[in-house]
Amino acid sequence: MSEEAPLDHLEPEEEIADKAGVMTKAELVDEVARVVSLTKKQAETIVNIVFDSIVDSLRSGQKIELRGFGSFRLRSRKSRTGRNPKTGEKVDVPSKKIPYFKPGKELKELINKALEAATSEGGGV
Repeated sequence: MSEEAPLDHLEPEEEIADKAGVMTKAELVDEVARVVSLTKKQAETIVNIVFDSIVDSLRSGQKIELRGFGSFRLRSRKSRTGRNPKTGEKVDVPSKKIPYFKPGKELKELINKALEAATSEGGGV
């Protein structure tokens, strides 16, 4: 296994300039297929397995830690009284669990380096 950072294959300035919007799942599949030289179908299978594994782990109450990237976990929201926006009527909102992503230190640093490089070149973000 390589010791390089998992996101080092990206060209930061190019990625920020070209992808100013949102990356879709289809675009992620295309990128995986391109970088690893797989067919789109193979890349889609890999992406789906990763997403399904994350969801299954969260459903079972596990925390997912991806070193250098970040961690996924569940946060508990307490029950509360809300208001119906149409009628203004009080509504009981039950407690629930929500997924939460906390970016890792390395991911934060990579993003900030890319943003600094883009803004110092006058490109802005």
